[in-house]
Amino acid sequence: MAISASEVKSLREKTGAGMMDCKKALQESGGNVDKAIDYLRKKGLQKVEKKAGRSTQEGIIQSYIHPGSRLGILVEINCETDFVARTDDFLNFTKDVAMHIAAAKPVVVDREQMSKEIVEKELEIYRAQAREQGKPENIIEKMITGKLDKFYQETCLLEQAFVKDPDKTIRDLLNEIITKLGENIVIKRFVRFQLGE
Repeated sequence: MAISASEVKSLREKTGAGMMDCKKALQESGGNVDKAIDYLRKKGLQKVEKKAGRSTQEGIIQSYIHPGSRLGILVEINCETDFVARTDDFLNFTKDVAMHIAAAKPVVVDREQMSKEIVEKELEIYRAQAREQGKPENIIEKMITGKLDKFYQETCLLEQAFVKDPDKTIRDLLNEIITKLGENIVIKRFVRFQLGE
């Protein structure tokens, strides 16, 4: 099937993927744009997984001060090279993450950083609520698993819906920038300062 340059260009504008990747995706999907986007997403996730073990010693510490100077964020985002750390795409990504942290108030970067004490306390509360409603034990465990997942989505940065585009999580945004820049990128840590807290 012949794929036109305008179709490739259109897919590239939608996804940010390379021209050759877009052309191949369209060929593989028989010209179906939705299938081509799925194809690119799957390939992108494979590329992200391959890069995950690579060392990230470069990067920047990005700051964000909310107007009125009552709220400030510092976030460390690492990449593999100082070249990538100076690109506009990387800098824009770090600014978006810092602004998101200001708006969404995450507690930790990912689930692994959440303290076991906090998780146990949440589980205890969910169990008590379910028992209060008279739910049977086998249903309680399913309920608390769902509630715990929701808790993580609200408190873990990588699982939060991006404030500028709620259809994407911060992890999706991170995977997109890794695919686009071709390097492993890690949101290492952040601190959120709010006046009076």
